[in-house]
Amino acid sequence: MPLPLSILDQSPVVAGATPRNAILATIELARRADELGYTRYWLAEHHASRALADASPEVLLARLTAETVRIRLGTGGIMLPHYSAFKVAETFCMLAALAPGRIDLGVGRAPGGSGLVAAALETRDPAEFPAQIVAMTDYLEGTTPESSAFASLAAMPAGANAPEVWILGSSEYGARLAAAMGLPYAYAHFIGGEAPEIARSYRQNFRPNARMLQPRCIVAVAAIVAPTDGEAEELGLPLRLWRTRISRGQGGPIPSLAEARAHPWTPLERYEIERSRRLIAGSPAKVRAGIEKIVEAYGADEMMIVTITPDYSTRLRSYELLAEAFALTSEVVFER
Repeated sequence: MPLPLSILDQSPVVAGATPRNAILATIELARRADELGYTRYWLAEHHASRALADASPEVLLARLTAETVRIRLGTGGIMLPHYSAFKVAETFCMLAALAPGRIDLGVGRAPGGSGLVAAALETRDPAEFPAQIVAMTDYLEGTTPESSAFASLAAMPAGANAPEVWILGSSEYGARLAAAMGLPYAYAHFIGGEAPEIARSYRQNFRPNARMLQPRCIVAVAAIVAPTDGEAEELGLPLRLWRTRISRGQGGPIPSLAEARAHPWTPLERYEIERSRRLIAGSPAKVRAGIEKIVEAYGADEMMIVTITPDYSTRLRSYELLAEAFALTSEVVFER
């Protein structure tokens, strides 16, 4: 069976672009991903970021339901401690009504922003995250216990097309939680780095239930594909510089290629880049080989790719080259 490939879009604000440009680029990329044969298109949630524009993935998803016809749409993810479990359930029931059978609800507990953001959002204690997931899935499935004060509530618009819930994580915490709850798990390799033991822990501890009999694991990686290894490595310089700045508490949009080229990379910065190994950059053949190596190490059922380049045209080309390398196909005739 061919390897399913999906896309995680962080709606990056590249140098010279505006946040609105980033959102428009997300819409364009979703349309193209639908045509290319990608399995899922997930949106990330970040708040008060000058580099990542999407603070309301559920709003943007509503637009994408009208822009696509085949691909599954979802979140990678909704940061659940910021919200009411009931409100999230109703929002995603609405999305499922707009695109029946195509909506994923990926949830995480990370803040998606600073402590000030968490305060502004009146975020609850992340320790409540497991209880929120239980409440949310009960609302979605109509299984709220009769002893609950909310037993009479139904997440609307109710129906047979409830979204599929995924637990996201970049540590063993999320893997163990997903296993205990019998839910599919998505590991953020592009954040947590190489840790195949996390996927093994998920599979070993998975508890089958009426919802899901077998564990399912997505691994999300950062990748840049270009016609040659050299071009891909160069396109990766702005992302590497941005990550270096973030690690030192510096914000700002994604740097331009010229800025990244001119940056005086220190030996320590170069060492950190080499050590992290969180970006696969190269020709289509090289990136395919790198992705297949991760699939083997993690036993991944599906791979999700996040790509940030200095401009939106090279990002789109990267996904097109990757689809070609894996011979993705879409049997749907697109008429918009």
